[in-house]
Amino acid sequence: MKRAILVILDSLGVGELPDAKEYGDVGSHTLDNIYKVCGKLNINNLENLGIGNIEGVNGPNKSNAPKGSYGRAMELSKGKDTVTGHWEIGGVILDKPLNTYPEGFSEEIINEFLQKTNQKGILGNVVASGTEIIKELGAEHVKTGYPIIYTSADSVFQIAAHEEIISIEELYKMCEIAREMLVGDKAVGRVIARPFTGEEGNFTRTSNRRDYALNPFSKTMLEYLKENGMEVAAVGKIEDIYNKKGVTKAVHTKNNMDGVDKTLEYMKEVEEGLIFTNLVDFDMLYGHRNDAKGYGKAIEDFDGRLQEIYNNMSDDDMLIIAADHGCDPTTDSTDHSREYIPILVYGKKLKNGVELGTRKGFTDIGKTILDFFNIDNEIVGESFLDKLK
Repeated sequence: MKRAILVILDSLGVGELPDAKEYGDVGSHTLDNIYKVCGKLNINNLENLGIGNIEGVNGPNKSNAPKGSYGRAMELSKGKDTVTGHWEIGGVILDKPLNTYPEGFSEEIINEFLQKTNQKGILGNVVASGTEIIKELGAEHVKTGYPIIYTSADSVFQIAAHEEIISIEELYKMCEIAREMLVGDKAVGRVIARPFTGEEGNFTRTSNRRDYALNPFSKTMLEYLKENGMEVAAVGKIEDIYNKKGVTKAVHTKNNMDGVDKTLEYMKEVEEGLIFTNLVDFDMLYGHRNDAKGYGKAIEDFDGRLQEIYNNMSDDDMLIIAADHGCDPTTDSTDHSREYIPILVYGKKLKNGVELGTRKGFTDIGKTILDFFNIDNEIVGESFLDKLK
């Protein structure tokens, strides 16, 4: 009996991709640029795995004898969205990016939303930071009762509402209606409920966020695992990103440390299969808010929990640590950045110190996990498991 534990450090990119110019992301390097702001980080466990040995990474210390194997991966899909990155890890490649709305949503979309939700009006309909837009429009929302609609550089339709003005149940229903609307030519990757509480000057988003994703466009690693009798335990927003497809059990989280706690709980509960975790604070709290020091501290906090993960691994388990895109907190942009993602692998029976090089797609991660469980599959990618045996 064995498990694969896949932990996504959401947005921890390791350098601009060759096509970064097309996305306005020249100069982005989430990890190294955090080092330039913070100086040395106390991440001995990640350094011992080999994070500083990855090609193009210059901030962390290199290890002379890494206990893990290390590499980086290019993104084959078009875009730099959360859904795009995670789907590619699972084996789905997008030939064209999911729709984005840099000028806000069309009058047609807004009118359809108003009609179907029986709302008299909306606020916003702009590209905005979630924390900033509730500062700007929260009081007017409380006064009018109108939901706040906004988007970002991602393919998202977000609805913010005060929990005492629009109930959680009503907000979720609005999101379900929007999800049904935003398909086909109008499709967005996710519709997101963004509830908040508090009073003017002190509005705070709550942990009652919920994401409504599209179904992946083809069969994913998760579905192959489930069909072969494996558990697929999703921690954080993984369940939402894959729209529950291939997930056998799931738990949402309040923050990164809660995500590690829930991962450890599943490691004590799941006997065979995949534990798939997303730690979103890196992206949501620090990358998008251009808080390099906060981001650095969050990396240190995760590093401090790695030994607990090791301690709960059986001899046959495999741990993979990766990301889904970049979100460089040191650039002028507050959006995701088109970057390589790191790949760190550890297992008590796996080789250590193996350089995995630059993988040609995030799909190599999903391919390797399916290879680990000896599951035949048709997803695109090249397993690197043989290098680790």
